[in-house]
Amino acid sequence: MKMPKVNIKNLFLGLLLVGGAGFAHAQTTQADSTAKTANIAATSQTANPTIEGLKKQIEANPKDAESLAKLATAYQEASDWTNAIDTWKKISALLPDWAPSYYSQAYAYQSAKDDTNAKLAYEKYIATVKPEEVEQNKKNLAYAYFYLAFTEQQSNPNKAKEHIAKSIQYDPTNQDAIKLSKTLNS
Repeated sequence: MKMPKVNIKNLFLGLLLVGGAGFAHAQTTQADSTAKTANIAATSQTANPTIEGLKKQIEANPKDAESLAKLATAYQEASDWTNAIDTWKKISALLPDWAPSYYSQAYAYQSAKDDTNAKLAYEKYIATVKPEEVEQNKKNLAYAYFYLAFTEQQSNPNKAKEHIAKSIQYDPTNQDAIKLSKTLNS
């Protein structure tokens, strides 16, 4: 098990460097669903060489977490949320203690407009982040708590207040979280 630990660290750093900007952008922008649908249709009709190459690598080694993460990221970049979710789930099964896979699942579910599963995945992400990993995950934790607060503001306002307080604790500069906090506490 020594090699998977090294790969996990490299994988995490690589995802932060490669996919970080895309995750942040997608979390803060509202995309036109028509454009997304057209993009998905175009992607499914035209073979993506990156995706095809990664699928072949994974066929040869189905437990290659690094290639699986690259494939999941490629699916996300192609707005293929169903395959992204399925691939992130495979990674979570291989590495159940690796929190970023749950965050990425939540992001993909959210992008696919599946709020119920997005909420569950964000909760799993929060529960899986180890104490020694909190510092490097502050922005993602802040967003996960913000999302939970947002989804619970009508059904469970007290829980939403707890979540938004945590969100602001992790990222006191998030203006959306500050606005939601003011709304919840007014």
